[in-house]
Amino acid sequence: MSATTPPRLGRPARPPRPALPGLVKGTWLVAERELAMRLRSKSFLISTAILLLAILASIIVGGILSSTSSAPKVAAVAGTASVVDGVQGLEVTEAASTDEAEALVRDGTVDAAVLPAETELGYELVALDEAPGTIVSLLSVAPPVQLLEPGDSDDGFLSYIIGIAFGVVFFMSAVTFGSTIAQSVVEEKQTRVVEILLSTISARELMAGKVVGNSILAFGQIALIAAMSVLGLSITGQSALLGLLGPAIAWFIVFFVFGFVLIAALYAATAALVSRQEEVASVTSPVTTLVMIPYFLVIFFNSNETIMAIMSYVPFSAPIGMPLRLFLGDAAWWEPLVSLAVLVATTLLIIGIGSRIYSNSLLRTGARVKLRDALKG
Repeated sequence: MSATTPPRLGRPARPPRPALPGLVKGTWLVAERELAMRLRSKSFLISTAILLLAILASIIVGGILSSTSSAPKVAAVAGTASVVDGVQGLEVTEAASTDEAEALVRDGTVDAAVLPAETELGYELVALDEAPGTIVSLLSVAPPVQLLEPGDSDDGFLSYIIGIAFGVVFFMSAVTFGSTIAQSVVEEKQTRVVEILLSTISARELMAGKVVGNSILAFGQIALIAAMSVLGLSITGQSALLGLLGPAIAWFIVFFVFGFVLIAALYAATAALVSRQEEVASVTSPVTTLVMIPYFLVIFFNSNETIMAIMSYVPFSAPIGMPLRLFLGDAAWWEPLVSLAVLVATTLLIIGIGSRIYSNSLLRTGARVKLRDALKG
């Protein structure tokens, strides 16, 4: 009787390892997570609603105040009384002579004087220190304008307001969403969640997802602000101003896209150097300063053409400087293209450097990682 040898059992087969998501899919997974977290935040939704209502209210109130303001005052002599006779929106004062009319302009009694002149129209406007744009627009044909005491700029106040608006929108969006990215990065390091995430996706995909997700939120907020501004201008009958601002706003949106991505990449990279929330402000302060500088430059040097020209080519300030120069007509047609090319090239460079810093610092906890060590890897 022969013994039978039992069959040898083989080693159990290992379950198949789940396939890792690709670059695009991994990036989008993180972006969706960032979007969901922010859109579920009541503080974010409430603050956005308050911001939009404040913008709409400011435009409506400004339009009401401008419509209820006193009519422009002009002086006219016997030879030019027919020019302003019947023009709606003008308060006319009759002067006995040209000298008397100019005296009324100099002492501030009237905003301008309509005086005879050897021109095709047969008259001209005489003003004190700036061209009376409202009076010119009310006349059917724009007459020549003579300034008794020429100023530096005819559009100083309006350009100041537009520059402030561009600066505030870029500054608030970059700092708000950039700080959100920084806090998210440090929170994941501090709680060790990043170690779980990196077992599924790469560090570059994680950084790209955070930048893409918050960029979508920032662009969405900008779109809502633009829509609310259009609504406010339409309600108050300021469609003409919207037509003047249209090209500048369009270029601002284009520059904002690349400028925000550049700032967001810097926030993510610098935040990866630390492991505690208490250190976020100190490590990201250089980036915040880069965003603040253009805001203050446009406040104090709004009328300085040289500084505005330099700002329009510096990547961190181009989203403010170039649209403002386009609105004022100070930039040639090719300048925004060159400035945009410089901004895009700088953004790509910063993304490359930032992703290296981010990847080499993300798993280092404890003491702050030195920038030199993060670049070396």
